[in-house]
Amino acid sequence: MQDIETLKHLVDYGVISLLIFMSFVAVFFFIERVIFYKNINVNSYKTKKALDVALTKHLTIIGTIASNSPYIGLLGTVLAIMLTFMTMGNAGDIDAAKIMESLALALKATAVGLVVAIISMVFYNILSRFAEVLESEYEVAEV
Repeated sequence: MQDIETLKHLVDYGVISLLIFMSFVAVFFFIERVIFYKNINVNSYKTKKALDVALTKHLTIIGTIASNSPYIGLLGTVLAIMLTFMTMGNAGDIDAAKIMESLALALKATAVGLVVAIISMVFYNILSRFAEVLESEYEVAEV
């Protein structure tokens, strides 16, 4: 029984820690890109392709975090629910309140994953729009 509780905490804290780390990475790259976009001189690039490569650097990371964090949260929830069922199977006396509490706590991983995904998607969309505007400025200056 103690091993299952330890495993439950490991799954819970491990998944949420990973999601928090992913959110820090997304915030870091968002800030880095905003500073880069604010200071960029589009006329210093010889080709539009070179500008495009510079503008879209790190956007894939933010997009990947946005698309995968709900799945990581869901994985944490599924693992926690499996552990709850294992606990139910091992316990001779099933306490409904304890089971409901365990299931409710299992859902927090999905909630954290969704929060990280929403924030990362907002970051991605803002940065994509910044990149489009800067590419348009390059095209206007080119003509």
